[in-house]
Amino acid sequence: MVQDTILVTGAAGFIGFHLSTRLLEGGKKVVGIDNLNAYYDPALKQARLEQLQAHPNFSFMKLDLADRKGIAGAFETHRFPVVIHLAAQAGVRHSLTDPHAYVDANMQGFTNILEGCRHNGCRHLIFASSSSVYGANTKLPFSVRDNVDHPISFYAASKKANELMAHSYSHLYRLPATGLRFFTVYGPWGRPDMAMFIFASAIVEGRPIKLFNHGKMRRDFTFVSDIVESIVRLIDKVPEPDPAWSGSAPNPSTSSAPWRIYNIGNNNPVDVPRVVELLEQELGRKASRELLPMQPGDVPETYADVDDLMADVGFRPSTTIEDGVRRFADWYRGYYLRDRNS
Repeated sequence: MVQDTILVTGAAGFIGFHLSTRLLEGGKKVVGIDNLNAYYDPALKQARLEQLQAHPNFSFMKLDLADRKGIAGAFETHRFPVVIHLAAQAGVRHSLTDPHAYVDANMQGFTNILEGCRHNGCRHLIFASSSSVYGANTKLPFSVRDNVDHPISFYAASKKANELMAHSYSHLYRLPATGLRFFTVYGPWGRPDMAMFIFASAIVEGRPIKLFNHGKMRRDFTFVSDIVESIVRLIDKVPEPDPAWSGSAPNPSTSSAPWRIYNIGNNNPVDVPRVVELLEQELGRKASRELLPMQPGDVPETYADVDDLMADVGFRPSTTIEDGVRRFADWYRGYYLRDRNS
């Protein structure tokens, strides 16, 4: 792995925190950028950040991605050789009510990152995409070789746009860029708007758990440490033009430019009600269930084909849902229930 300073955007976020911790433990220098916004409890972001700031090789810049001059200044100062871009406005549901937030962070913000990379010698840009880009696709498992031209949420559209934007920079400026389609990430320090956290909170507080599509939902739950391991392995897997790529039969996952797309998922969908059962066991309480119709922008199942990831870096996520839920519940009890139980 390169020894230079690595930029992690969204460093106070869920995945950004875990990745930054792993890089620091490996002896790397990390500059973290985050705007610490109030999309969810800023205290959780601050608690993650405090842990990172205890490390001497970590430095933090509070910046909004949409701050063009601020982002340009950060790049000019550090000339990051590796950029891992995880910051974004997340959430399918929120995109139904506040689409402008996704334009500001995911479109304008990503443009500022691309420009910073272009003008300051970045050797590898790794950026977060999402399994939501598969949208209306129904062929399972989802493959990076499938076209993803039918997003069913504005969040998904913004992530698909990021992939296209990165490709244009790879083509025009030979910027090596790798996009990662994450599948239902969960684990300690997770976001409060994610399913695992929502279910745990409902169980503890005695509220009914809302199960959409009448409980007939399956998700490729992927433990955060597997996400981090995938990213770390890909840092030195700098994409090169695919010599077999052809415009007459284009492979959507590669290009004649130095650009690549990977799925990062557990390759093992789990029934969502099974996750509720596991949380009930771990938290020692029964949940009440409310069966509801499908939500707008949602899909009944996600399932990642990760053969390309395995072929290129020799790794596939494999944490079982039983182990992952236990580790999440251990953290949740310690972080959120300590005051209630004291």
